[in-house]
Amino acid sequence: MKCKQIYSELLLILILIIAAYHSTFIWLSGRFCASDSYYSHGFLVPVVTGVLIWHKQRQLKYVKREYNFWGLVLIIFSLIFHLLSMLTEVFFISGFSLLFLIFGISLFLFGQKLTKSILFPLSFLVFMIPMPLVAVNAISFPMKMFATKSAVFVLSSIVRMPIRHEGFQVFFPQGSLVVGNPCSGLRSLIAMLALGSVFAYLLKAAMPKKILLFFLVIPIALISNVVRVILLCLGAFIYGSQIIEGFFHDFAGYLVFVIAFVSLWFIWRKFQCKSLI
Repeated sequence: MKCKQIYSELLLILILIIAAYHSTFIWLSGRFCASDSYYSHGFLVPVVTGVLIWHKQRQLKYVKREYNFWGLVLIIFSLIFHLLSMLTEVFFISGFSLLFLIFGISLFLFGQKLTKSILFPLSFLVFMIPMPLVAVNAISFPMKMFATKSAVFVLSSIVRMPIRHEGFQVFFPQGSLVVGNPCSGLRSLIAMLALGSVFAYLLKAAMPKKILLFFLVIPIALISNVVRVILLCLGAFIYGSQIIEGFFHDFAGYLVFVIAFVSLWFIWRKFQCKSLI
């Protein structure tokens, strides 16, 4: 394949996509930059996709280019759904139509073999499409309740701290704190699922082990978030409720994410070194 011709085609396609989906990109940017965003990692997703595809460039240049008209069908259907989403202002649908449009373009211009070889990098783009707020609320509510109940159970049963909760409000002798939406763990779970998928992709092992590694992200993220709530409760118990605002709250979040990342990396290394399946 001639690189200059391919790059020219991709640049033209990118310009056309930006023109057609400019409203969707504005919506995505707004969701990524919101103060309570669950998708602040969204800007990094296409960068990771680009790096993963670039990493396979030596392999890709030996793949024969061939047109596949099923890709054209996918492009047409994607644009139809995008138009419907613009008319109804349901940008979530437009976001997913963008994902399928990219698959369709790859399939139409480069064929099935090449598209299959970059299937994961393209699929990774799903992690930049925000869920509808209704789904976010439906998922974050039970996660927040799980974190609250688990933290109170650990502190009352193991640490023997005089602590109880009513809903999302935790009470102790010195005061109380409310487990808010940022402490539901959904933000960490989404980010860790994206990270876990990359770890699974890079894992040199059979598919069952890759799948197991990916799904182990869920308990890692949930347990890490419980640790975060425990740290906040301990801080509030020792120093007062005001300590959980500002630096300590953010520090606990960053610390727990580091713990989750190290745990995932450790499991990934173990899976690399020893066959478990």
